[in-house]
Amino acid sequence: MDTSTDEIIKEVPGLVRIFKDGRIQKLYVPNIVPAGIDPSSGVISKDVVISQEVNISARLYIPKPTNSHQKLPLLIFFHGGGFVIETTTSSMYHNFLNLVVSESNVVAVSVDYRLAPEFPLPIAYEDSWEAIKWVAEHVNGNGPEPWLNEYADLQNIFIAGDSAGGYIAHHMAIRVGSDTPSGLRFQGAILLHPYFWGKERVGDESDWIKPEMVAYLDGLWALAHPGSSGPDDPLINPDMDPRVTGIGCSKMLVCIGGNDFMRARDWNYKAVIEKSGWKGKLEVAEDKGEEHVFFLKNSSAANACTLRARIFTFINEV
Repeated sequence: MDTSTDEIIKEVPGLVRIFKDGRIQKLYVPNIVPAGIDPSSGVISKDVVISQEVNISARLYIPKPTNSHQKLPLLIFFHGGGFVIETTTSSMYHNFLNLVVSESNVVAVSVDYRLAPEFPLPIAYEDSWEAIKWVAEHVNGNGPEPWLNEYADLQNIFIAGDSAGGYIAHHMAIRVGSDTPSGLRFQGAILLHPYFWGKERVGDESDWIKPEMVAYLDGLWALAHPGSSGPDDPLINPDMDPRVTGIGCSKMLVCIGGNDFMRARDWNYKAVIEKSGWKGKLEVAEDKGEEHVFFLKNSSAANACTLRARIFTFINEV
């Protein structure tokens, strides 16, 4: 019996493996939940198609309906998962966005971009940009999605994401700086435990990142973007991207986990932005003792509530 097709030629432990015959097995399968009414907050969600041609979708959220006709800030959110796992329909992201939408009183578009290795980078970035252009179709109030026409203030948009989605949000903030779709105005970017990487260690990263973790993250990046120039590619290392100075919003919030393996890398991002010459306001906050994306896993924890309160203030401050 020929077992050569079962030979594994590439694997990122715990996430994905690729077999010799081309089969791809995702080792992590998220818990999927349907859209609908969240009983605890009254937030309503639904799934929509952004592009049938390339299979891009999104989950939309609006707060509990009120009698007010005032339009609300729009949050465009990109989920994490190392570019290879997770989805907008995952219970972790669905629950998190229900809370953010309720507490911050925003409309949210959670983008379901296509994943590597089936769709290698930069496809996720291209899909994310398509989602922003789709939002722009609603500028005159006659776009394809009634919720955006009726509820979203397209002059008051925030881009956000966690982990790999945080880096997507970073790139979208740069892109709107040079190519803002007509009629949209981006106020800020929110990067939650953003996933950055690079060839050289930064800060006290060598104390946190052991050789096996370096190999793991190098391998994950090579799998997600096999055509890249390596860990110093501008698509993963902002220190190598001269376009940083052109970030197209006036303020940014970066949240860091005190025990996150990305901690030093995320603090280095602050230095990258400051030396770039970008003229906006940068706020960086660290939650002591917390692991990577802890706020998705224990939403009732004190620091998770503090992080969401930070988001509320960032969006709603005048």
